[in-house]
Amino acid sequence: MTHPEAEAPAGADVLGPDRLELGEGIRWTADHGIVLVDILAGRLLTATDRPAEPFRHLARLPVPLGAVAPVADAPGTWIAAAGTGICLLTPDAPPRWLARPEADAARPMRMNDGTADPAGRFWAGSMAYEADDGAGSLYRVDHDGTVSRVLDGITVPNGPAFTADGRTMYLADSARGVVRRHPVDPATGALGAPEVYVTVDDGSPDGMVVDAEGAVWIAVWGTGTVRRYLADGRLDRTLRLPARQPAGVCLREDLLYVTSARVGLAAPGPYDGAVFTARVDVPGRPADTYRHHSPDRRDPDSPRKETA
Repeated sequence: MTHPEAEAPAGADVLGPDRLELGEGIRWTADHGIVLVDILAGRLLTATDRPAEPFRHLARLPVPLGAVAPVADAPGTWIAAAGTGICLLTPDAPPRWLARPEADAARPMRMNDGTADPAGRFWAGSMAYEADDGAGSLYRVDHDGTVSRVLDGITVPNGPAFTADGRTMYLADSARGVVRRHPVDPATGALGAPEVYVTVDDGSPDGMVVDAEGAVWIAVWGTGTVRRYLADGRLDRTLRLPARQPAGVCLREDLLYVTSARVGLAAPGPYDGAVFTARVDVPGRPADTYRHHSPDRRDPDSPRKETA
């Protein structure tokens, strides 16, 4: 049993010797285990089961890489929020772009966090490099590869994270210190009217993951903490870390993984940019896959028109 605002026991472990500039997008995948990104370096990495080993490279892009999801029935293929849009990454091949909706924006933009939902769609947010107020958007990639803007007016979108039934999406606007909860129609991907789930006054809500009880673990940038909130929004417990900027979280069964960042710190400490693990009471599940269906049998990698 957990208790409101209980401190998680000390004992978070450091995973590997790597220190990332902007470590985020960490996921537990069925085929590759733990994967994560170093956003500004454009690196897709995987962790081994030996904690002392460095991370291994799966891919490196010449543009920022915000997050990936595995593509179902396509081993080694990822759908990625990268650069100014959405692309497919396959072994030993250049990225194949589905759409670049932020390429012609009025200010320099990049993609940020993203994930697949239980229905097999991919969702990803965009933001201005300078985090200009309201410049970001949320995009949805449907099963046919169509990329649609579904929300705008966001400053720094993080998440999204979905409940296991796919009927609820949590989305953080980090710069504004708020996490909203959106109803989702699993059949169509349509979003209902949101409600405020959590507001954070002492930092910025960043990466999130939903556990088997429907509670949400949130990395809170700038505070050195990861917090578990119950489905009704009450703070349940806090994990404190020796890194100031926790950024991404995932659950591998009952092991919580947390990325952190060194970017923006004038004097990074020895653990800033590290990845941490900690045992928790309630497990999670593997990351969902992006599932492509092509009724007209067109090339799934051919560019699709972005819709408003």
